[in-house]
Amino acid sequence: MNKELIINSAPEGVEIALLEDKKLVELHYGRGQDQFAVGDLYLGKIKKLMPGLNAVFVDVGYEKDAFLHYTDLSPYLKSIIKFSKLAVDGVTTWGDDLGKFKNEPEILKSGKITEVFNGKPEIIVQILKEPISSKGPRLSCEISLPGRFVVVTPFNDVVAISRKIHSAEERKRLQRIVESIKPKNFGVIVRTAAEGKSTAELHTDILELEKMWKSMQANLKGAKAPQMVLSEQDKTTSILRDLLSESFQKIVVNDKKLLTVTKEYISRISPGQEEIVTLHSNQQSIFETYGVAKQVKASFGKTVNLASGAYLIIEHTEALHVVDVNSGTRSADIGQEQNALATNLEAAQEIVRQMRLRDLGGIIIVDFIDMKLPENRKQLHDAMETMMSNDRARHTILPLSKFGLMQITRQRLKPELNISTAEVCPTCKGTGKIGPSILLSDDIEKDLKYLATQGHQSLKLQVHPILEGYLTKGTFLKPSIMKKWSKLYKVKMKVVADNGSPLTEYNFYDAHSDDLIKL
Repeated sequence: MNKELIINSAPEGVEIALLEDKKLVELHYGRGQDQFAVGDLYLGKIKKLMPGLNAVFVDVGYEKDAFLHYTDLSPYLKSIIKFSKLAVDGVTTWGDDLGKFKNEPEILKSGKITEVFNGKPEIIVQILKEPISSKGPRLSCEISLPGRFVVVTPFNDVVAISRKIHSAEERKRLQRIVESIKPKNFGVIVRTAAEGKSTAELHTDILELEKMWKSMQANLKGAKAPQMVLSEQDKTTSILRDLLSESFQKIVVNDKKLLTVTKEYISRISPGQEEIVTLHSNQQSIFETYGVAKQVKASFGKTVNLASGAYLIIEHTEALHVVDVNSGTRSADIGQEQNALATNLEAAQEIVRQMRLRDLGGIIIVDFIDMKLPENRKQLHDAMETMMSNDRARHTILPLSKFGLMQITRQRLKPELNISTAEVCPTCKGTGKIGPSILLSDDIEKDLKYLATQGHQSLKLQVHPILEGYLTKGTFLKPSIMKKWSKLYKVKMKVVADNGSPLTEYNFYDAHSDDLIKL
């Protein structure tokens, strides 16, 4: 499987598209002022004990208090509370060596919230789930710092190996290495990516995470709750950290600064692979060039069409997501049962992609086309299991019920990605009335004339493909409209087609800096 990462740096933030065999499977947005992202560490203050829920509400600075359940408390909670208080007060007798910190006794795995919280202390918490809908963030006290090959967990000495590493010999090797190099009072979870890696690579990763912990401790000194004390890496580096593998063929960015940062990061975590990072220099937008923009338009919305003529209907409720599979115009002379199986298998592949793309979480109910034969129902379930094996989110898939329903639970860490594919008429602005479209070229020419008088000598005009064809079509004997304008106003012009642009909308850009010119 060939993987490509397309990174679009825009004024409002970074957009990251993951393509597998040219097909869009994940879409991530990194905003400049993102807060309460999964993995962020906060110094929070206990606001309200809820014995009935066996939980507490914690103030971390969000408009609604965050939720912390007893099951999300660390066994080393007392040590975390003690560490938080002493670090805030600056009484760090252990210096920056957590190995010299004296741990407190562990708490019971199944106890009462009122037994572990005395008063309303300030405590370090980690974002487990981002704010979703009307709910505030969900928190955890089981602090973990993820790296490329390992995850570090402070206040314990446990070493665990990923269950996806099946070789008993490799597991023993990794166990020996990590136990010999890990810092005292830090537990280590070895990730799947660590398979086959050297001692030096693992040691470097652990040292980087230990450095992050020391930085967090420094941020705690004098801190006043609620306050962020350690932020997750920016979206680009976190995606690269978790996804980068030898199957990546290309990483394309459209910003020189981001290109440098990306190359430097990859050279640290995977030396030699930074060569696959390239700069997008085409005049066309990067998402347009690699077909991301078109796939976004085709993949989001209530209805998703399949190549065979079948289609999916995706509905969202507060409690769950519902997917209905319809055969549509699909027909094949292979019998009703086999036709249903073929449609369901095709739909299953698209449903798996949609779950990753939209980041659907919680309960997902899929209404497949009815099949009578048990072997076909099992084949569909097995296929779904195989297809979802590459999904990083934890999930459970139940066999088809007698009503043909498949129940899926998928880890829900952040709000689902919902992109509206419907467009408001750019001309009428939803009023239902438009001005004379015959004057559109006159409006463009008027703006071009104005820009020429302002000293612009090299411009880029971004328009819908239909309008681009109208402006650039011409012959040697009959020059195009664009060539006439260029000659008349002595301006170097380039017309760029953009499928994302509304039909009657146009924008001028400076051809040298690629900056939007506001009129």
